[in-house]
Amino acid sequence: MKPFLHRLTRAAVLLAAPLLAAPLLALSAHAGELTLFTDSNFEGQPLTLRGSAPDLDPLGFNDRASSVVVRSGTWQLCEHSEYRGRCMTVERGEYRSLSGFNDVISSVREVGGGGRDDRGGRDDRGGRWDRDDDRGYGHRREAIILFSKSRFNGARLELHNNEVRTLDRYDFNDVAGSVIVNEGRWELCEHADFGGRCIVLEPGRYEFLDDMNNRISSLRRVR
Repeated sequence: MKPFLHRLTRAAVLLAAPLLAAPLLALSAHAGELTLFTDSNFEGQPLTLRGSAPDLDPLGFNDRASSVVVRSGTWQLCEHSEYRGRCMTVERGEYRSLSGFNDVISSVREVGGGGRDDRGGRDDRGGRWDRDDDRGYGHRREAIILFSKSRFNGARLELHNNEVRTLDRYDFNDVAGSVIVNEGRWELCEHADFGGRCIVLEPGRYEFLDDMNNRISSLRRVR
């Protein structure tokens, strides 16, 4: 009986081995990858990441990224270490320039669910950012998102504060090419301090801004 039991046990182990390995293979298959470049148009020194980098300084890449290629996954790029301050979310694709985030990125991490994995808190301008931490706290959606290109492409600027008198402070002046309004009614104007021509947007997705494209300099919530 002993030889038979030995053969039976060995057969069971061999059958179980592929099943045990399957989750590991699945995890590795879903690992994301992106490459940062010191210059726009994917030129200059590259840095390829396949995991989170809470501080790019030890890698010699703090405040140096000017373009990005995302080969897989969804990634969050933040202006301070430990994913603090303003953040932008990039998905698979090529980003030849980082309007509003050029040479300011200090930490990078792969996130799920479209990038809603920020630690929350306030940046140095008092803006409130999403959080979804390991204690199970929910996140609050950004009220309005500006994109540097049409169809929600390019760099993005997420805002919770009810007014921005000049987008210069975010390096996003005359940059916006599309907008998502998640809550409230917003007035977007072509000059600082809500001057010049303005448009009012209700909650919705605006793939194009027509004759206001690349002309927005200030915005405020009007309801």
